[in-house]
Amino acid sequence: MSLTVTRALKIIEFYAARPRTLTEVTEHLGVHKSTALRLLQTLEREGFARFTDGRYTVGLRMIALANQSLSKADLRTIARPILVELSEEFGHTIHLAQYENRTITYVDKLEGPGALKMQSQVGRSPVLHTAGVAKAILAHLPEDERRAVLRHATYERFTPNTLTTPDQLGRALDIARERGWAEDDAELESFVNCVAAPIFGAGGRVIGSVSITALTVLASIDRLREMVPALRKACARISREFGWDPEPEA
Repeated sequence: MSLTVTRALKIIEFYAARPRTLTEVTEHLGVHKSTALRLLQTLEREGFARFTDGRYTVGLRMIALANQSLSKADLRTIARPILVELSEEFGHTIHLAQYENRTITYVDKLEGPGALKMQSQVGRSPVLHTAGVAKAILAHLPEDERRAVLRHATYERFTPNTLTTPDQLGRALDIARERGWAEDDAELESFVNCVAAPIFGAGGRVIGSVSITALTVLASIDRLREMVPALRKACARISREFGWDPEPEA
């Protein structure tokens, strides 16, 4: 890649975090101020940068292209290779859920070798008050939006571990949000458990989740919890494809 293109990309990443002055861009690139200015003026002319209040920021053309690209991005297609890696690493069933229009839906499912057929089906919604994928999403929704989604929750008891009241589920969601992952501890079926982590899009909005699900005789909830770091890493990889930046540059 040419040096000019490399520098231009570095500039875009730099002012995408927050507006920057010419001096800041110059110091970031480690070049002469005239070189930085030429690059910024080119980006501005092509619509990839805007100069306002003495600082450079993301241009409208760049925003339009980003929105166009993200609108065509398909969660299942982008996530599938990463889900396959998780399935091959742990050998358990992997679920992918998507959140859209206040609805949570299973959009992909990879069953591990010898895995028992589970109730979950692609195209169907999970049981909101039990499923790990649902909790991982609900935990990161704004409060008013969460309430709207949970209007469809039945709080029906399926096992001794089922959370059967809004208060019980609310506490579980608070914990899930704080630690960054959720779980289903045999709450829908007494012989099945899972751990789940959220997927975020640009701006940190939750757009989906991934779970690792197993029969309790094959993997206890404690064993599944040991898989959480790998699960969260996988979800972070998917999230970055949708514009999520966990640590924006200062």
